[in-house]
Amino acid sequence: MGDAADRPTILLAMMPGLLDYAFTPEQRARLDAVGEVLNGGEPLDDLSSPESLDLLARADVLVGHWGCPTLTEEVMAAAPRLQLFAYAAGTVKWQVTDAVWERDVRVTSAAAANAVPVAEYTVAAILFANKGVFSFAARERDPEALVPIDPTRIGNVGRRVGLVGASHVGRIVIELLQPYDLELAVADPYLSDEDARSLGVARMELDELCAWAELLSLHAPEVEATKGMIGAAQLTAMPDGATLVNTARGGLIDEDALVAELSTGRIAAVLDVTAVEPTPADSPLRTLPNVFLTPHVAGAAGTEMVRLAELAVEEVERWSRGEPARYPVVAADLDRIA
Repeated sequence: MGDAADRPTILLAMMPGLLDYAFTPEQRARLDAVGEVLNGGEPLDDLSSPESLDLLARADVLVGHWGCPTLTEEVMAAAPRLQLFAYAAGTVKWQVTDAVWERDVRVTSAAAANAVPVAEYTVAAILFANKGVFSFAARERDPEALVPIDPTRIGNVGRRVGLVGASHVGRIVIELLQPYDLELAVADPYLSDEDARSLGVARMELDELCAWAELLSLHAPEVEATKGMIGAAQLTAMPDGATLVNTARGGLIDEDALVAELSTGRIAAVLDVTAVEPTPADSPLRTLPNVFLTPHVAGAAGTEMVRLAELAVEEVERWSRGEPARYPVVAADLDRIA
């Protein structure tokens, strides 16, 4: 617990109305057991007001969630005692700044918990796509729909599934697909041959994977090196009848090139994310029959939210006992995480 007092002070920050949805009474009681939860347990959604600055000055721990304001240089200057930022959601990229790293504040994330429902959505999409479910459903709506169906390639036996990224999500997808009779391969510049063998997958370069996979699923972060990584060349290389699944970030795909390729009816797509969200009303992705589109719903929602808060509460408890973080985030991670 470092230099904090015997009973540290804990401050919550998130969008209005989220607390009761995101944290169970038992989880909130566990925070109360660790230390004094400031402001009567009511979260802040503004860290710049005089009242917020007074609370920040007393805080040893900040527990954030969706809507948590960015920890700017000014915010950090107002929080001289802050030692832990436990984020009860996925990426911390929009919350942390250089001022956080310069202060050596411990930062943790619940991205590992958010990865579980995303992986579950992905596995469902893979199994349905391989079975031809999305294509058959489109034809039920419109018998003349331009959707790829090869009756000799329907099913989940011996199908080639390629994953782009051995991330939290990618690794869970690999684990969840183990019971199925599928061939799995991964493209990830950080994945060694030894790690690939331990995961039970083949390792390929991206272009090779695109040409090999009958179903290609994206699990890479959107950083400078990955923006538009799936472009015209990669899409054209995909086999006839292949399906592209994206539950990562829309910016990984050259969307104009994707629309052009989908418009031929040669391949299909399952998209939970798009370049602009919400997907524009006039986007062809909304009307193409070979596209199954959902509005960024693969991540935690409803009953799944408890997992995110659980990791954040655990991190606060571990910090209070002087134990290392379970899911720490450091500045060097930012170029390779979502």
